[in-house]
Amino acid sequence: MTFLSDATILGLVDVQPTFMPGGELPVVDGDLVVPVINRLLRHFDHAFATQDWHPPGHCSFASTHVGYQPFDTIQLPYGRQTLWPDHALAGSANAAIHRDIDQAKIQTVVRKGFRQNLDSYSAFFENDRVTSTGLDGWLRQRGFQHLVLCGLATDFCVGWSAEDAVRLSYRVTIVEDACRGIGLPTSAERTTMDDMRAHLSALGVEFIDSGSLLV
Repeated sequence: MTFLSDATILGLVDVQPTFMPGGELPVVDGDLVVPVINRLLRHFDHAFATQDWHPPGHCSFASTHVGYQPFDTIQLPYGRQTLWPDHALAGSANAAIHRDIDQAKIQTVVRKGFRQNLDSYSAFFENDRVTSTGLDGWLRQRGFQHLVLCGLATDFCVGWSAEDAVRLSYRVTIVEDACRGIGLPTSAERTTMDDMRAHLSALGVEFIDSGSLLV
């Protein structure tokens, strides 16, 4: 498999302290992706990054909705929305790309979720699945065809980004040890991690370990 070419780009999805231990919405062991991602960056010529970037009182915050708690779900005009603790507040230190990430090869940063009444998991579309972030146009103008994704969290922002990328006809690879997931419970004793992996695999998304690239 050829990964490192001018048509391939590494995508860092929401590698922000807000999603790491000590942050507002911590993913278990989320900080452990940082050294793996830095090793990956040394082997890529091109990279992009995304940031969750929310205003106070964002529609995805449980605190915005009276009577709801974090991880409840609510029906919003664009569909069902998981409610989260307040996190990734625009301009805050915890919303920045993690300070230990080597950003020298990051050529663009896409901020998402900045619209008050519309959440965004995917790097490509807001959660209405229509409003574009502009990333697709940026990638196409530069000739990228293969996205190698890493970051947080596997079963939300990484997974939704991968699904949309496949829908937009990109080849997609997820580096599993450069990601961590939330794993909320779903039906039949499954989790969001189980469901997302099965769904993405059926779409043709490749799952690999960083060791497959760092040889």
